[in-house]
Amino acid sequence: MSKKPSQPLSAELKPFVAPFRYDGSGEFHLKSHTTAEKGGMDKEKGAEIIEANRKRLNDFQEKLYAQDRWSLLLIFQGMDAAGKDSAIKSVFEGVNPQGCEVASFKQPSTKELDHDFMWRAMLALPERGRIGIFNRSYYEECLVVRVHPEILAKEKIPKRLVTKNIWRERFEDISAIERYLSRNGTVILKFFLNVSKEEQRQRFLDRLEEPAKNWKFSMADIAERGLWAKYQAAYQDMIHHTATKEAPWHIVPADHKWFARVVIGSTIVAALDKLDLKFPEVDKADLSEFKKIRDALLAEGKGAKK
Repeated sequence: MSKKPSQPLSAELKPFVAPFRYDGSGEFHLKSHTTAEKGGMDKEKGAEIIEANRKRLNDFQEKLYAQDRWSLLLIFQGMDAAGKDSAIKSVFEGVNPQGCEVASFKQPSTKELDHDFMWRAMLALPERGRIGIFNRSYYEECLVVRVHPEILAKEKIPKRLVTKNIWRERFEDISAIERYLSRNGTVILKFFLNVSKEEQRQRFLDRLEEPAKNWKFSMADIAERGLWAKYQAAYQDMIHHTATKEAPWHIVPADHKWFARVVIGSTIVAALDKLDLKFPEVDKADLSEFKKIRDALLAEGKGAKK
């Protein structure tokens, strides 16, 4: 009796990817996405999946690096205390840092303000064979800058170009650049860590009550929390207009950090699985030369033991 073939890895992980993926097809309503989803599993089962995905990711990353053809750009966005830092740390635990780099984008410097808003992010794009992680990204230009018009006023853009259409124009520009990157071998995955306002409140309290977490707290976080509704509206508009098949958004339920890591890790692994990554093959001439070198090294070892 023939053995039933196992299902592809991407199919195995589909339940943790497909429900949270939005590629621009159809309508999008952020309010319809739950923040407390657990995928019908408990934390113990989630830990097993997280660990399995770490091993898979490490294997894929080695092949990605050796093949040197594709690159992977991962973008993480979310409200303060959504868990971006800890998710990145957890998902990539054990992955070789040689082929993986994290970039964070804070307030633009004077030099950065003398360039277009995408410039500094373009400098940080991953090379072929590498994984680039953006902890916040150029999307801040459609979020915090939109919520705080005074920031836009400092960006030195000619006044006649700052019209009521500027956000739609930025969405179009970003999508065009992401399409270009995709056509040149950069796989783009975007994650919005969707945390509830109540869970954010609890995490802020944790930061205040635990001395080891005090450093994470900022008074600015509370000020931004007061603009929650404006940020949610900005995320709604941004995700709706920048989700594409080339660069989909994943709306990650983030109230339970462990489940967010299940979704993020599964999404990354499933995407890499589809690339058919392999270690480069060595040609016959090199293999013949390798055999001679191996024989010489073995002979050298035998001589040393005499």
